[in-house]
Amino acid sequence: MIYRFTCIICPLGCSIEVEMEGGKIKEIRGHTCPRGEEWVLEELRAPKRIVMTVLPVENSYLPVVSVKTSQPVPREKIPALMRYLSNIKLRAPITMGQVVAEFEGIEIVATRNA
Repeated sequence: MIYRFTCIICPLGCSIEVEMEGGKIKEIRGHTCPRGEEWVLEELRAPKRIVMTVLPVENSYLPVVSVKTSQPVPREKIPALMRYLSNIKLRAPITMGQVVAEFEGIEIVATRNA
């Protein structure tokens, strides 16, 4: 079976193909740098994502503030993270870079002032 990925590590966006046979990697082709190969291996074994969303803010000129995780989150934990964040209401003032919450050791950081 062949899996196709578009690498997100750099602006080149290489089309990487991974050929699997019997649950094992037979060949990886299409990457132009070693970072692409490392990325696709991580994507196959344990995919992770930076999560970005908005949280409500009380006493602010803005009704919400954008936030993101400080590090990639394992894909299977994203639903639990979003449920956790859905119960959070922040209170102004909020400054860009401020840690506004924490989920399983992962900081949630404001990406703008409010």
